[in-house]
Amino acid sequence: AKKYEDFLASKAIRAQERGLKDVPVLASHLFPFQKLCVDFALRAGSAGNFLSTGLGKTACELEWAAHAADATNGLALIMAPLSVGWQIAKEAERWGYDAKVIRDQSEVDWGINIINYDRLDKIDPAAFGAVALDESSILKSFGGKTSQALIAAFASHRFRLSATATPAPNDHMELGQQSDFLGIMPSSEMLMRWFINDTSTASHEWRLKKHAVNDFWDWCASWSRMAEMPSDLGGDDTGFILPPMKILRHRAEASPIKGADLFGMVDMSATQMHEVKRKTAGNRAKSVAELVNGSSSESWVIWCDTDYEADEIAALLPDAKEVRGSHTPEQKETALRAFADGSVRHIITKPSICGFGLNWQHCARTAFVGRTFSYESWYQAVRRFWRFGQSREVEVHLIVAEGEEAIARVIDRKADDHIVMKTAMRAAMARANENSVRRTAYDPKHKGKMPSWI
Repeated sequence: AKKYEDFLASKAIRAQERGLKDVPVLASHLFPFQKLCVDFALRAGSAGNFLSTGLGKTACELEWAAHAADATNGLALIMAPLSVGWQIAKEAERWGYDAKVIRDQSEVDWGINIINYDRLDKIDPAAFGAVALDESSILKSFGGKTSQALIAAFASHRFRLSATATPAPNDHMELGQQSDFLGIMPSSEMLMRWFINDTSTASHEWRLKKHAVNDFWDWCASWSRMAEMPSDLGGDDTGFILPPMKILRHRAEASPIKGADLFGMVDMSATQMHEVKRKTAGNRAKSVAELVNGSSSESWVIWCDTDYEADEIAALLPDAKEVRGSHTPEQKETALRAFADGSVRHIITKPSICGFGLNWQHCARTAFVGRTFSYESWYQAVRRFWRFGQSREVEVHLIVAEGEEAIARVIDRKADDHIVMKTAMRAAMARANENSVRRTAYDPKHKGKMPSWI
């Protein structure tokens, strides 16, 4: 039986290590579970670092990049979303890393170079010995064209790191894009091995084969480390237990919605959803303004989905600063820095613009003027505040108008799916850790003889 189990294990698909055989002593400021992640990634060469928000992905990225640069040509690159680069540089300065934010190839210097994703065409990827993608779910968010550009730009690099808190929260396909970028396995091959195209759904969704669940997650564990809490990787959760998060729903008055039944329920097609949003934008904005004005001394982030929602709120909250997609990168960064340092107290923006990478633990009040069906946008937005370092209870206010109940049901279902996925990931990490520390018991076979002179 043991031999057969070993035979089956030998047939399992696992990523091959192509990094360092001997990892140097890692920085003392890292927690043990963070050192485990960095050690694993340096040995793997190309790896995923999927730690939940606040568990120190940036600290791991910097330590990995420093050693990967030393092992190659002395140059490492970290790509990050807009306004996140300066946060990484600030943390690098705190821990003594040689790191700087650059705008193009002419500013590259020895050590760690940090650049925004939108400036990929301003650098020479081949000039760097190692590359890390901060908030690497951008591979999915940016769409196919940019994803393929990132994959192609660094396809020949031995050292690659992808870091995100939410790898495919309900879309396993994103893990295929992460694997593709890292050179582990093309996403198309991943689908063929472990997934089936479910023709029972209207959109023919890809779903994980039931008999392949453990094998799929064990494969993921062969090239990544994932954790919701330090204990998922054998660490201590002390200090990482978050304060409570309270979700408060507010019903905004609305005009009757075309197509609603006697109870105000709507068949939420994309067209109907936008009709609901447009007809209720003014009332939802009023509800948010009342909340903010009621505790104006608090810092607030107000999340919108559309420009017309932002316009309605800005008219009612003239002191709030808006960060809009049409603004220049410099305008956005100036506004976001002002909010981070407290000189601006209230900010209006969208999850697609500011929902990734930013650390806003100083803020414990947020409001959603409208919601979309995107669970990832919701999750990432609330985790800007509800993360390690937050000392207060976080209040999340949802302004829900008549007809939007369908959105809440979809979000709740996706949240349940996320829990199931995290459970599977956690089990795979436990199996990976167990295998990594397994030792063969010493069973002496040779009987030694004492020398005659004793």
